[in-house]
Amino acid sequence: MSQRILVTGGTGFIGQVLCPKLVAKGYSLTVLSRQSETDVRAACGRVEAISNLELLREHPGFDGIINLAGEGIADKRWSQQRKQVLRDSRIGLTCQLVSVVKSWDNKPGVLVSGSAVGYYGNQDSTLVNEETPPNDEFTHRLCRDWEAEAVKLEAEGVRVCLSRTGVVAGPGGGFLQRMLLPFRLGLGGRLGSGDQYMPWVHRDDVVAALIFMLESGNATGPYNVVSPNPVTNREFTRCLAATLKRPAIFPAPAPVLKLALGEMSRLLLTGQQATPQRLLQQDFRFTYPDLAETLENCIR
Repeated sequence: MSQRILVTGGTGFIGQVLCPKLVAKGYSLTVLSRQSETDVRAACGRVEAISNLELLREHPGFDGIINLAGEGIADKRWSQQRKQVLRDSRIGLTCQLVSVVKSWDNKPGVLVSGSAVGYYGNQDSTLVNEETPPNDEFTHRLCRDWEAEAVKLEAEGVRVCLSRTGVVAGPGGGFLQRMLLPFRLGLGGRLGSGDQYMPWVHRDDVVAALIFMLESGNATGPYNVVSPNPVTNREFTRCLAATLKRPAIFPAPAPVLKLALGEMSRLLLTGQQATPQRLLQQDFRFTYPDLAETLENCIR
C-alpha cells in the first residue's frame, strides 16, 4: 500500500513541481488548496483535493505531511493588516494543522514544514549556517513563530524538519519572472548598494531537499535550503544580464526602494550569506549549484 502524504500549499510555485514528483514516486497525495478540485489536479496530478483542514479532524491519519502554505511575502506592501495576513497564513494555519493532527489515532511519521532564511534577519556579510543567531526583525519573528508551531508535533512523536528556504528560482514564475522584463529591456541593475547577499536556490533542488527530509529517517530540525554558492545582489544581477545578453546599468537606489516599498524594501536591500551546511553534511547533492547554469535553465 502506498504511503499517504498530506501537502498544504501544493498548488504554489514549489508545490506544483513537488506534487507530481511525489505521485510519480508512488505516494498517495491529499492536497489542501483554496482552488477547485479540477485546478488542483491540473497542477498536481492524480491527487485528492480538500479545501479546509477541518475536514481532516478525526481522520485516520497520514504517513507524512509537507506544509508549504503561506501568502506570498513580497506580493503586497507590508501594512499592519498585511503582516497579520502573512502571520495567519503561516502560523495560524500551522497551529490549526497541529490541532487537527492531534485528533488522529495514527500520527504521521514526519512533518516537513516550510520556513525561510528570513529566519536569520539581516546578516550583512556573515556566513550563515543553521546555528547562526538571528537578527530580531519582522521576517525573523514570522519564521520563528511559524517554526515553533510545527515543532509542537515533536511531543506527539513526529519527526519534524524545517525547510529554511532561500530565494527560489525556476522556470515560469517566482521572483525571477518579475525581473525578466526590465532586464530584457536593458533597464535592470543592482538594488541599493548591491552588496547584500541573495541566498538563491533552484526550485528543483528545493523539491529534492523536501523529499530528502521526508524520506530520510535521520533528518530532523532546521535545514537551510539554499545553493552552496551564495552571491551578492550585484553578482546576481550581472549574471542575469549576461544570461540575457543585456546591460545591467540602471541601479535602483535604496531611498527610492524604501519610499516605494516601505519596510518590505528590506527583502531587497538586506540578506543572508546562507549556506546549506546540514544538507551538505548529510550528503545531499545539488543539481544546480551554479548560478549561471541555473539562470540558463530558468530562462531557456
